[in-house]
Amino acid sequence: MNFSQLIQILLARKYIILLTLFIIVATTTVVSFKMPKYYTGVASVLVDFKGTDPITGIVMQATLLPGYMATQVDIISSHNVALKVIDRLKLDTVPAIIEDFNETSEGKGSIRDWLADSLLKDLDIKPSRESNVITVSFTGVDPQFAAEIANTFVWAYIQTNLELKVEPARQQSAWFDEQLKGLRTRVEEAQKRLSDYQRETGIMVLDGRVDVENARFAELSSQLVTAQSQTYDSVTRQRQLSGAHAKGKLGELPEILSNSLIQSMKAELTKAEGKLSEVSKRVDRNHPQYISAQSEVNNLQQKIAAEIQTARGSIENAASQAQQRESALKKALAEQKSHVIELKQQRDRLDLLNQEMISAQAALDTTMQRANQIRLESQRNLTDIAVLNPAIAPIKHSKPKIAMNIAISIFIGSLLGMGFGFLAEMMDRRIRSADDIIEGLGLPVLAIIPASRITRKRWLFGKNKVPSMQRQGI
Repeated sequence: MNFSQLIQILLARKYIILLTLFIIVATTTVVSFKMPKYYTGVASVLVDFKGTDPITGIVMQATLLPGYMATQVDIISSHNVALKVIDRLKLDTVPAIIEDFNETSEGKGSIRDWLADSLLKDLDIKPSRESNVITVSFTGVDPQFAAEIANTFVWAYIQTNLELKVEPARQQSAWFDEQLKGLRTRVEEAQKRLSDYQRETGIMVLDGRVDVENARFAELSSQLVTAQSQTYDSVTRQRQLSGAHAKGKLGELPEILSNSLIQSMKAELTKAEGKLSEVSKRVDRNHPQYISAQSEVNNLQQKIAAEIQTARGSIENAASQAQQRESALKKALAEQKSHVIELKQQRDRLDLLNQEMISAQAALDTTMQRANQIRLESQRNLTDIAVLNPAIAPIKHSKPKIAMNIAISIFIGSLLGMGFGFLAEMMDRRIRSADDIIEGLGLPVLAIIPASRITRKRWLFGKNKVPSMQRQGI
């Protein structure tokens, strides 16, 4: 079936098509006028998303904005927001609503939940694609009620958004307060341990004292080295003295030879011996001069021996003192070493206690800073949401849309009319063109005799079952 055949069928069945179209349009128009009128209150809010929290300073990534806007839409259409609308307007106390609830649910369940679900069915949330504006629409039979519900949903949304930010901050603030108590106790205990240890050891700052004690230790070490050298020299001289004494050669020792008193006494002894030798040549041993000279020699020898013994004693005494000094220095050095080690241990312990106190104080300061920040967040009463356009009572109804319904009915009626026309044609098929003869009989058409104007009109209006064969010309 070609396009020409379709047009001929539509023209032949135009009354069916027009009747169907009329019925559909008339029915739709009557129904649209008789339907109850619904009014839509429209409010819009601006989500002033800056990406930076004014208190914490945390920057939100721009890629999270679509998800953020979707979250705001979900919050507006949430059951919690609807319950706030009901509580603010006290809708659950309206007698007509209570009666409707009892008839619908037979008194089962909560009227607040039932009413919240009913409000959400008539609520429409539309976020803007290219801006941060969200449109809140509510449809109802009363224009003033629809506008009031839309504005109340906006108010409830702002309050819920504020609660979602403030309530976690309040819980965190309470938790931080508990943590601060424990941290303060920890700092106090650390300070007490440090103070008690300083009181026990009698020290406040060890750095200077440790340096002094280290310097004293170094000085004692240097003195011990010197004393050990002196002791070695003294002991060596003492050993040489003992060996010379055993051999009877004390006078040959360097210490004796370098003694000026002994040398002067030896010189006097030499003179006295020379005098004695001269006297012995002149007089007898019993002569007073000889006895006197002999006595002088003996006295000088005794003095020299005594002086040698004194030098020997001083050498031995010096060796003994050197050994005693070395022992004393060793003891003092050991004591100083123990003292320095003790001071270092005290410093390590003091540093540990001080570091523990500093760590506890740092944790307290950090926690206190965060607690103050959370406390500010918990006291915040402003949000980043502002009412851009509040809803006002609409003058014109939004439903039913009569013009749109009529336009749709014309389209649907036309389709149905054409469908009924084709159905009628299929049930009563007629020859309307040469193509119908070719398709129906399978015979070629040799010629077409056009009908007169009157016959054509009668044919088009369907008054002739078989078209007349009047010839108009050859």
